[in-house]
Amino acid sequence: MGTAMLIIITAVFVNNFVIVQFLGICPFLGVSKTSTGALGMGVAVTVVMALTCLITYPIYTYILIPLNLEFMEIIVFIFVIASIVQMLEKIIKKFSRPLYNAMGIYLPLITTNCAVLGVAELVIDAEGMATMFGASNIGVAVLYGVFAGVGFTIAIVLLSGLREKVDYLDMSKGLKGFPATMLAACFMAMAFYIFNLITL
Repeated sequence: MGTAMLIIITAVFVNNFVIVQFLGICPFLGVSKTSTGALGMGVAVTVVMALTCLITYPIYTYILIPLNLEFMEIIVFIFVIASIVQMLEKIIKKFSRPLYNAMGIYLPLITTNCAVLGVAELVIDAEGMATMFGASNIGVAVLYGVFAGVGFTIAIVLLSGLREKVDYLDMSKGLKGFPATMLAACFMAMAFYIFNLITL
């Protein structure tokens, strides 16, 4: 239970991919205009991250390493991520057309979201995972993937809420729009950085 809690806190707060590591900024800034679109994108990224870790960890551990093909990991991982995103895109398009329209071009761009590739690369680092959590296996990999996605979702939903509130503020013309969004993201990054200080 202690290991699971440590993985959750680390993935969601301490090493938050978008706020702390600055990976996946494009959908973070692009889809965070409305809370609905942000939540949909967050859930989609979480699903992709979890499935990516579930599929890439055993491929790397049981196929690429024994065959001495570790150098192929990025190509294989991108292929897996692209396949998952294609399936997810078709599912969302069929069952939730408004969400599909709200995500727009950012849904297929999950394929190139460096946060998804980043989590896949992070969980295959057996030494690093064992140092952080005392274990490196598929369970740890998938749990980390799920909660890295949850951290992404929390960040993008928080930013969307801030953006919706900031739109109603009376501020100078030069700060309206993207500059205000960047300021809000900076303050969020400072807030999340506190979790790094607590864990030191």
